Amino acid sequence: MQINRAIFLDRDGTINEEVGYIEQLDRLVIIPAAFEAIRLINLSGFKAIVVTNQAGIAKGLFDETFVKQTNDHLQESLKQKGAAIDAFYFCPHHPTEGAPPYRQVCDCRKPAPGLFHQAARDMAIDLTGSFMIGDRYRDMEAAHRAGVKGVLVKTGYGADVLENIGPDQETPEGKPDHIAENILKAVHWILENRT
Repeated sequence: MQINRAIFLDRDGTINEEVGYIEQLDRLVIIPAAFEAIRLINLSGFKAIVVTNQAGIAKGLFDETFVKQTNDHLQESLKQKGAAIDAFYFCPHHPTEGAPPYRQVCDCRKPAPGLFHQAARDMAIDLTGSFMIGDRYRDMEAAHRAGVKGVLVKTGYGADVLENIGPDQETPEGKPDHIAENILKAVHWILENRT
């Protein structure tokens, strides 16, 4: 079987603008640099895989069907510009909010690495040769716990977390391998530094 490598992508704040919870499709605004970035991933031989926490499901703000509709809308917008995501994975859980089965401690909510492991099983991904791009330290921690290198972008929450504003603090596991202005700069760095 062919072994693949992936560039894992956080969704909100990395591909699309961070606007809080997206409970309506018109709140999904793609960061312009994302179109070229994802096209480059597609051309590079890496798989483009979204891994995203969607705790709004547990909180009752929207359901899993709406998250899938949002991902479909994102995919359609990307395809119109010649780019595509190979797979979407999301965690619907929250450890303290909502009702079962969504209120639970799980292995798929980042910084846990479960979404990476699921993608690796489904798509024959070599995690040690893969990368993650995200705007939170928990994206970096999840990546490192899965054996993936992490690139933190300054879009979304990225600029704030670098200034240590808010609850998202860097940990040794969450230290990025690289910091980039946006998803496109991150992809350029990855393609220049892949081994």
